[in-house]
Amino acid sequence: MSQADKARAFADLHRKGDPVVLFNIWDAGSAKAVADAGAKALATGSWSVAGAQGYGDGEALPLDLLETIVRRITATSELPLSVDFEGAYATGPTGVGKNIARMIAAGAVGVNFEDQKVGGTGLYPVAEQAARIGAARAAAEDAGLPFFINARTDLFLKDREPANHPALIGEALARARAYTDAGASGIFMPGLKTPELIEQAVEAVELPLNILIMPGVPEPEELAALGVARISYGPGPWRDMMAWVTERAGKIYGV
Repeated sequence: MSQADKARAFADLHRKGDPVVLFNIWDAGSAKAVADAGAKALATGSWSVAGAQGYGDGEALPLDLLETIVRRITATSELPLSVDFEGAYATGPTGVGKNIARMIAAGAVGVNFEDQKVGGTGLYPVAEQAARIGAARAAAEDAGLPFFINARTDLFLKDREPANHPALIGEALARARAYTDAGASGIFMPGLKTPELIEQAVEAVELPLNILIMPGVPEPEELAALGVARISYGPGPWRDMMAWVTERAGKIYGV
């Protein structure tokens, strides 16, 4: 299957009410395990990939090393791969476009692309983030690839108190509309937990909506019933695996 075929197949998996479930991976080995379990697509988690290499999250993992890991995953699995690309390791649109091109060349068929200022504070202004998304889309078009840009807004991660989220949903939806117009393929709202607000977002957002599994978020079956089209597990699988390794090693070493 060509990279373009994989990209189209990945996009087709995003169906409201019948979501693609992504049990996020961190290397070629975890990719094989998840693929063997029956996954239809693969997706990295930035925290997981960085932690597996001894780095912190937030683009601390060198871009060259991330590219190597992506190439290794795509070389060893036939499943479509989406990369959690944080802020694309760039601030301006030109840098974003160049780095998206690197992920495409490494074999990825999509990315998560967030609107928080990595290493800074707050979120990019809507127009500025839209321009960054536009640069990512232009890079995909230059490569002739129907690349899946999962545009993430970090509003609900910046304020994790669900009681405050009704006051944020309007801005989140405005960002979703702007990101859609700029060339996004999907909208990611990690941290959004309240069923009523998730349903409101599903109804208001033209593109497939992605929700992150975390404490307080409805179970996958309920998310599907609400119309969510993509469910991600983020750093959860890696954290669970590291906890298991620590526990087993502790028993061996008597800790």
